Amino acid sequence: MTELQIVTLPDEVLRKKARPVTRFDDNLQTFIDDMIETMRVANGVGLAAPQIGQSLQLAVIETLPETDEEGNEVENSRELFVIINPRIVWESRDVIDGIEGCLSIPGYVGEVERAYAVRVRAQDRRGKQIKLRLKGWTARIFQHEIDHLNGVLYIDKLTDREKFWTDEEYYNMRQAELEEEAEEGEEVEETAVKETEIRD
Repeated sequence: MTELQIVTLPDEVLRKKARPVTRFDDNLQTFIDDMIETMRVANGVGLAAPQIGQSLQLAVIETLPETDEEGNEVENSRELFVIINPRIVWESRDVIDGIEGCLSIPGYVGEVERAYAVRVRAQDRRGKQIKLRLKGWTARIFQHEIDHLNGVLYIDKLTDREKFWTDEEYYNMRQAELEEEAEEGEEVEETAVKETEIRD
Protein backbone atom coordinates (compact mmCIF):
# COMPACT_ATOMS: atom_id res chain seq x y z
CA MET A 1 0.00 0.00 0.00
CA THR A 2 1.09 3.54 -0.76
CA GLU A 3 0.64 6.64 1.36
CA LEU A 4 -1.03 9.35 -0.72
CA GLN A 5 -0.64 13.11 -0.45
CA ILE A 6 -3.50 14.89 1.31
CA VAL A 7 -4.51 18.16 -0.36
CA THR A 8 -5.40 21.20 1.71
CA LEU A 9 -7.29 24.43 1.24
CA PRO A 10 -7.43 26.33 -1.06
CA ASP A 11 -7.20 23.38 -3.49
CA GLU A 12 -10.23 23.66 -5.79
CA VAL A 13 -11.01 19.93 -5.74
CA LEU A 14 -12.21 20.32 -2.14
CA ARG A 15 -15.00 22.63 -3.32
CA LYS A 16 -16.32 20.52 -6.20
CA LYS A 17 -19.12 17.96 -6.15
CA ALA A 18 -17.38 14.65 -6.77
CA ARG A 19 -18.19 12.39 -9.72
CA PRO A 20 -19.97 9.05 -9.21
CA VAL A 21 -17.84 5.91 -9.24
CA THR A 22 -18.87 3.62 -12.11
CA ARG A 23 -15.98 1.14 -12.39
CA PHE A 24 -15.20 -1.28 -9.57
CA ASP A 25 -12.00 -2.70 -11.01
CA ASP A 26 -8.60 -3.66 -9.60
CA ASN A 27 -7.35 -0.09 -9.91
CA LEU A 28 -10.17 1.08 -7.64
CA GLN A 29 -9.37 -1.62 -5.08
CA THR A 30 -5.72 -0.52 -4.96
CA PHE A 31 -6.79 3.09 -4.65
CA ILE A 32 -9.11 2.23 -1.73
CA ASP A 33 -6.32 0.36 0.07
CA ASP A 34 -4.02 3.34 -0.39
CA MET A 35 -6.70 5.65 1.02
CA ILE A 36 -7.05 3.47 4.10
CA GLU A 37 -3.29 3.45 4.62
CA THR A 38 -3.17 7.25 4.20
CA MET A 39 -5.99 7.77 6.70
CA ARG A 40 -4.28 5.59 9.30
CA VAL A 41 -0.85 7.17 8.87
CA ALA A 42 -2.47 10.59 9.33
CA ASN A 43 -4.31 9.40 12.48
CA GLY A 44 -7.64 10.29 10.91
CA VAL A 45 -11.02 8.62 11.32
CA GLY A 46 -12.13 9.31 7.76
CA LEU A 47 -10.80 10.34 4.36
CA ALA A 48 -12.70 11.31 1.22
CA ALA A 49 -11.28 10.93 -2.27
CA PRO A 50 -11.32 14.71 -2.95
CA GLN A 51 -8.92 15.10 -0.01
CA ILE A 52 -6.28 13.31 -2.04
CA GLY A 53 -7.09 15.18 -5.24
CA GLN A 54 -9.51 12.69 -6.79
CA SER A 55 -13.03 13.91 -7.57
CA LEU A 56 -14.80 10.62 -6.84
CA GLN A 57 -17.80 9.74 -4.67
CA LEU A 58 -15.71 7.58 -2.36
CA ALA A 59 -14.71 7.75 1.30
CA VAL A 60 -13.13 5.48 3.88
CA ILE A 61 -14.08 5.65 7.55
CA GLU A 62 -12.72 3.94 10.65
CA THR A 63 -14.77 4.35 13.79
CA LEU A 64 -13.44 5.51 17.12
CA PRO A 65 -12.16 2.67 19.31
CA GLU A 66 -13.96 1.35 22.34
CA THR A 67 -12.15 1.77 25.66
CA ASP A 68 -12.03 -0.35 28.80
CA GLU A 69 -12.66 0.85 32.35
CA GLU A 70 -9.10 2.17 32.57
CA GLY A 71 -9.43 4.19 29.37
CA ASN A 72 -7.27 1.87 27.27
CA GLU A 73 -8.22 1.14 23.67
CA VAL A 74 -9.91 -2.22 23.18
CA GLU A 75 -8.05 -4.16 20.51
CA ASN A 76 -9.91 -4.71 17.21
CA SER A 77 -12.83 -2.53 18.36
CA ARG A 78 -12.65 -0.11 15.42
CA GLU A 79 -14.91 -0.75 12.43
CA LEU A 80 -13.78 0.04 8.89
CA PHE A 81 -16.21 1.25 6.22
CA VAL A 82 -15.74 1.94 2.53
CA ILE A 83 -18.64 3.95 1.12
CA ILE A 84 -19.10 4.68 -2.58
CA ASN A 85 -21.75 6.94 -4.11
CA PRO A 86 -23.31 7.46 -0.66
CA ARG A 87 -26.36 9.50 0.20
CA ILE A 88 -28.07 10.29 3.46
CA VAL A 89 -31.70 9.19 3.21
CA TRP A 90 -32.81 10.12 6.73
CA GLU A 91 -31.63 12.37 9.55
CA SER A 92 -32.88 12.46 13.13
CA ARG A 93 -34.54 15.58 14.46
CA ASP A 94 -32.19 15.35 17.42
CA VAL A 95 -28.98 17.25 16.80
CA ILE A 96 -25.79 17.55 18.80
CA ASP A 97 -22.82 19.89 18.80
CA GLY A 98 -19.34 18.43 18.51
CA ILE A 99 -15.76 19.42 17.80
CA GLU A 100 -14.42 18.53 14.37
CA GLY A 101 -11.11 18.88 12.61
CA CYS A 102 -10.07 18.07 9.07
CA LEU A 103 -6.91 16.66 7.54
CA SER A 104 -7.36 19.17 4.71
CA ILE A 105 -7.53 22.10 7.14
CA PRO A 106 -4.62 21.19 9.44
CA GLY A 107 -4.07 22.97 12.73
CA TYR A 108 -7.68 24.00 13.40
CA VAL A 109 -10.88 22.68 14.98
CA GLY A 110 -14.40 24.02 15.24
CA GLU A 111 -17.81 23.29 16.72
CA VAL A 112 -20.37 21.86 14.30
CA GLU A 113 -24.01 20.85 14.76
CA ARG A 114 -24.89 17.46 13.26
CA ALA A 115 -27.85 15.11 13.29
CA TYR A 116 -27.44 12.59 16.12
CA ALA A 117 -28.51 9.69 13.89
CA VAL A 118 -28.61 9.10 10.13
CA ARG A 119 -29.40 6.39 7.62
CA VAL A 120 -27.11 6.04 4.64
CA ARG A 121 -27.39 4.16 1.38
CA ALA A 122 -24.23 3.49 -0.58
CA GLN A 123 -22.20 0.88 -2.40
CA ASP A 124 -19.34 -1.06 -0.84
CA ARG A 125 -15.93 -1.46 -2.43
CA ARG A 126 -17.22 -4.20 -4.74
CA GLY A 127 -20.28 -2.25 -5.85
CA LYS A 128 -22.82 -4.02 -3.65
CA GLN A 129 -25.67 -1.85 -2.37
CA ILE A 130 -25.57 -1.34 1.40
CA LYS A 131 -27.80 0.34 3.98
CA LEU A 132 -26.39 1.70 7.24
CA ARG A 133 -28.01 2.99 10.41
CA LEU A 134 -25.62 5.15 12.37
CA LYS A 135 -25.64 7.26 15.50
CA GLY A 136 -23.42 9.35 17.72
CA TRP A 137 -19.82 9.96 16.68
CA THR A 138 -20.01 7.43 13.86
CA ALA A 139 -22.97 9.30 12.35
CA ARG A 140 -21.00 12.54 12.69
CA ILE A 141 -18.01 11.11 10.81
CA PHE A 142 -20.25 9.87 8.00
CA GLN A 143 -21.92 13.28 7.67
CA HIS A 144 -18.52 14.99 7.58
CA GLU A 145 -17.21 12.68 4.84
CA ILE A 146 -20.36 12.85 2.72
CA ASP A 147 -20.14 16.64 2.93
CA HIS A 148 -16.64 16.37 1.44
CA LEU A 149 -18.09 14.54 -1.56
CA ASN A 150 -20.40 17.49 -2.16
CA GLY A 151 -17.72 20.17 -1.86
CA VAL A 152 -18.78 21.16 1.65
CA LEU A 153 -16.32 21.56 4.54
CA TYR A 154 -16.98 21.63 8.27
CA ILE A 155 -15.96 25.29 8.41
CA ASP A 156 -19.09 26.03 6.36
CA LYS A 157 -21.24 24.69 9.19
CA LEU A 158 -19.70 26.20 12.33
CA THR A 159 -22.23 26.90 15.08
CA ASP A 160 -20.57 30.29 15.55
CA ARG A 161 -17.60 32.03 13.97
CA GLU A 162 -16.09 32.39 17.41
CA LYS A 163 -16.18 28.62 17.93
CA PHE A 164 -13.23 28.01 15.61
CA TRP A 165 -9.81 27.59 17.18
CA THR A 166 -6.24 26.61 16.46
CA ASP A 167 -5.30 23.25 17.93
CA GLU A 168 -3.28 25.01 20.62
CA GLU A 169 -6.12 27.37 21.55
CA TYR A 170 -8.59 24.50 21.82
CA TYR A 171 -6.22 22.34 23.86
CA ASN A 172 -5.55 25.17 26.30
CA MET A 173 -9.25 25.91 26.60
CA ARG A 174 -10.10 22.27 27.33
CA GLN A 175 -7.27 21.97 29.86
CA ALA A 176 -8.58 25.05 31.68
CA GLU A 177 -12.10 23.58 31.72
CA LEU A 178 -10.84 20.26 33.07
CA GLU A 179 -8.81 21.96 35.78
CA GLU A 180 -11.85 23.99 36.80
CA GLU A 181 -13.95 20.82 36.99
CA ALA A 182 -11.26 19.13 39.07
CA GLU A 183 -11.21 22.04 41.50
CA GLU A 184 -14.97 21.65 41.88
CA GLY A 185 -14.49 18.02 42.85
CA GLU A 186 -15.67 16.48 39.61
CA GLU A 187 -13.93 13.36 38.33
CA VAL A 188 -11.70 14.05 35.34
CA GLU A 189 -10.55 11.34 32.96
CA GLU A 190 -7.19 11.67 31.26
CA THR A 191 -8.77 10.84 27.91
CA ALA A 192 -11.42 13.56 28.08
CA VAL A 193 -9.71 15.93 25.66
CA LYS A 194 -9.16 13.27 23.02
CA GLU A 195 -12.76 12.05 23.15
CA THR A 196 -14.29 15.42 22.36
CA GLU A 197 -13.09 15.75 18.78
CA ILE A 198 -12.76 13.89 15.51
CA ARG A 199 -10.25 14.31 12.70
CA ASP A 200 -11.04 13.38 9.14
